[in-house]
Amino acid sequence: MALLRIPDPYDFDLSTQRFRRWGRDPANLWEEGALWRAVEGREVRIAAAKGGVGVEPLDATTGVTVLKLLGAEFDLDAFYGFAATEPVLANIVPAIRGLRPPLAPDPFESLVTSITAQQVSLHAAFAVRSRFIEYFGVAAVHAVAFPTRERVALATEEELTALGFSRRKAEYVLGLARSDLDLYELALLPDEEVKARITSLRGLGEWSADWFLARYLARPRAWPAGDLALRKAVLAFYPGVTDVRAAGDRFDPFQNLSAHYLLAALRYS
Repeated sequence: MALLRIPDPYDFDLSTQRFRRWGRDPANLWEEGALWRAVEGREVRIAAAKGGVGVEPLDATTGVTVLKLLGAEFDLDAFYGFAATEPVLANIVPAIRGLRPPLAPDPFESLVTSITAQQVSLHAAFAVRSRFIEYFGVAAVHAVAFPTRERVALATEEELTALGFSRRKAEYVLGLARSDLDLYELALLPDEEVKARITSLRGLGEWSADWFLARYLARPRAWPAGDLALRKAVLAFYPGVTDVRAAGDRFDPFQNLSAHYLLAALRYS
């Protein structure tokens, strides 16, 4: 298994908890002590290794996907320097040092995942997402490739509701799949324009747009203030806060990583 270097610090077990915590994720499958992901028709195994992760097979294509998935593009050193100057972060960050928030490797996957998670628990969202992946995706030995936009565009509302989507969420997923929005072009746009284009689609509001900025584009100032879990975390560590969105200003320009670390610290406290 070839070594793919991940910038230090990096804690593989801590950073991949998301793929185990809320249920089975066929597209990012934790099995046999490793993470499995289908990449362009090939199954990739990702495991902990000194200096980074072991990846098999490793080449230019799989390497780019794995680095994205594992959040390698985050600048933790700069964030840790900032966190040391912020009283609350200075207390909580050392215990979870090396956490790199995982990212969605594909924009369609990121937005469908957000739709499944709207107004339900993450356990329920993962269950629906898993059935969706297994029904529309292409299976390998371990992982299942996340369904393509083109395949989902041909689906019916009845197929999606049979998997556990509400009628309204089924409409949102199909509307996204069939829309003319170029999801890859969004990476070239500033944050506010990204949000404007995403929220122009039915069923995708500010919450979904904020998480797209945070968990696909890894934008440093992404701050999903409408997220109930983040609100709970902010109020737990900053009980005097009355406006969670405005509170994000204290973490500028590291709102994204601050949000992930506050969420993680609340879970592990």
